[in-house]
Amino acid sequence: MRPNSGSGPIRAAIRRRRGGFRLISQTGARVVVPQRLDAKTRARASIPSALTLLNMLCGFTSILMSVQHRFDVAAVLIAVAIGLDIGDGAVARAVGAITPFGLQLDSLADLISFGIAPAILIYFWGVEPIGNIGWAVSGLWLICAAIRLARFNVTIDPLADKRYFIGLPSPGAAGVVIASVFVFNPPFEDSRQIIPFVVCLIPALLMVTSYRFMSFRTLVSPKKNGIWVSIVFVVVLVTGLIVIPRISVMFIAYSYVLIAPLGAITAPIRRRILGPDSVAPPRHRLPSVLVPIDENEDEDDADEE
Repeated sequence: MRPNSGSGPIRAAIRRRRGGFRLISQTGARVVVPQRLDAKTRARASIPSALTLLNMLCGFTSILMSVQHRFDVAAVLIAVAIGLDIGDGAVARAVGAITPFGLQLDSLADLISFGIAPAILIYFWGVEPIGNIGWAVSGLWLICAAIRLARFNVTIDPLADKRYFIGLPSPGAAGVVIASVFVFNPPFEDSRQIIPFVVCLIPALLMVTSYRFMSFRTLVSPKKNGIWVSIVFVVVLVTGLIVIPRISVMFIAYSYVLIAPLGAITAPIRRRILGPDSVAPPRHRLPSVLVPIDENEDEDDADEE
């Protein structure tokens, strides 16, 4: 019985070797079989995924706390998830364990911790009394977060400037919700009704824009020349969170959201005064990964006409 034509790519990806099978990556990347690694290396490579799973559990527990109207606890758990999300990427780069599996697992965890958890927190914290409108507003957050994460997965560009994200990162957007929960207390009546709407709509819409936001990767994984900058930044951050935690969280979250719009406005001035390195380099668009265009196919279609 002959295999169907759909098995071609599978047969092309697997080659028989010395009585066994060897997996060949279709992208040309080297495939390392985990069983061939020693126990210490396997344990080290699993640390990023363990942090990602903890991130996911924080998001799940935050949802439970929001349903119980324990908003401060729910916000703190999302903040812990942000720290774990930053940490798993830094650890993955440090141990050389960046894998497609890890990237997809990270996005799934982020959708729970920075998509579903903040949406539910916003709903019960500020817009539940509004009924269907509140459902739509919090649902918009989830939609924008899902689009943001999906777009990030399919447009990873190895040539892009790693100092920037395209669109507001979902952890940064969740930071606005965290800060607002700490500063503003429900119920929201009269003129205060606008607060949960602004807290939800502005970060949600910024997630799906093409504004570029700083990634701060150099602060998390600094080079030798920049390690002191990272140390000073962490010391100032921790001091602020200890002395004036609510104001510090609000200042950090809101300032980060304003970086991109203010950066776009001041870019011409900064380029003229500080030079071209002070602004983000021009973007280049990648071909679609969903509908790739085949020039030969276009020629065939023209001949048929």
